[in-house]
Amino acid sequence: MSQLRFHTSDAAGVRFGIAPVWDTVSSLWVLRNAAGNPVHLPWIDRARQVVRRPEVAAAVRPLRELTRPRTWLPDFLTPPPAGPAVEFEEQLEQVAATPADVVVRDLLATTRRGPLGPFAEALRADPKALLPELVTAVRVWHEQAIAPDWPRMRALLEADIAHRAGQLAEGGAGLAIAGLHSTVRWAGDRVVSDDPWHLDYDLGGRGLALNPGIFTPQRVLWNLLEDSPPGGTYPVRAAATVWETAAPVPGDPLARVIGPGRAALLPLLESASTTTDLARRTGMSAGNVSQHLSALHAAGLVSRVRQGRHVRYRGTEAAAALLRAAHGT
Repeated sequence: MSQLRFHTSDAAGVRFGIAPVWDTVSSLWVLRNAAGNPVHLPWIDRARQVVRRPEVAAAVRPLRELTRPRTWLPDFLTPPPAGPAVEFEEQLEQVAATPADVVVRDLLATTRRGPLGPFAEALRADPKALLPELVTAVRVWHEQAIAPDWPRMRALLEADIAHRAGQLAEGGAGLAIAGLHSTVRWAGDRVVSDDPWHLDYDLGGRGLALNPGIFTPQRVLWNLLEDSPPGGTYPVRAAATVWETAAPVPGDPLARVIGPGRAALLPLLESASTTTDLARRTGMSAGNVSQHLSALHAAGLVSRVRQGRHVRYRGTEAAAALLRAAHGT
């Protein structure tokens, strides 16, 4: 069991963001353990083809060594997100700028779970010379294995953060943190985490950066070295849906009236969704989804509201009545 001790300012400093470098790095755990991650088999099948290409295998070898099973990741490799919408290159620049002494400290912290591998040992001996090679490995793996699917991954991550923002507004940091996972609970002035690491950590007024992870194992993973920015990664909600696509039911009477694309979208709009999220779930292009949403909005079947950088769409009561009539419910 671990505990994170909060001060008043820490509760006010709880924030959520997307960490694309985390999902890039942690995906290699899933690639090594397909049997334990059946929901990700569509991605695993594609990623296996990618990593078998000689030029990719050679480029990502340093990163694969650092993501061996049952090893700890050095904290500098997975920095907490600086904001809710950080981009991959921004985070990678942060990794590349890691001071040499921090690289060494974070690598040595991982040896509690096992000795350093050959590349990690060489990186510890000469961080300035070898850190660029590790950064290149992360970039190549992201470009080759993550970037093609990143829009659908990001849509799911954004939906999760929108849910957490609602919890923060409804019940504050206690409700939002307690909802991260069944192994985590809020206990007055601290967070208690049922995990095997036995950490006792005082946030010291620095707040806590949290990010959902597509490939995160079924527990919350903490980034809690004393000199590191405090952070945690938790499993994204509805991870099993990330590879799903929706198609109209053959013979759907609604499709004959409003068209198959719009008929596929309406049932998905029971909860507010972005264009990107709907494109991920239906397999349609974002442009096609946008056209269908415009038509549905003009017909009074969809409402829309802007939240920050995003516009979220939701079916109206008229849409719900239409669905009930079409399906005889």
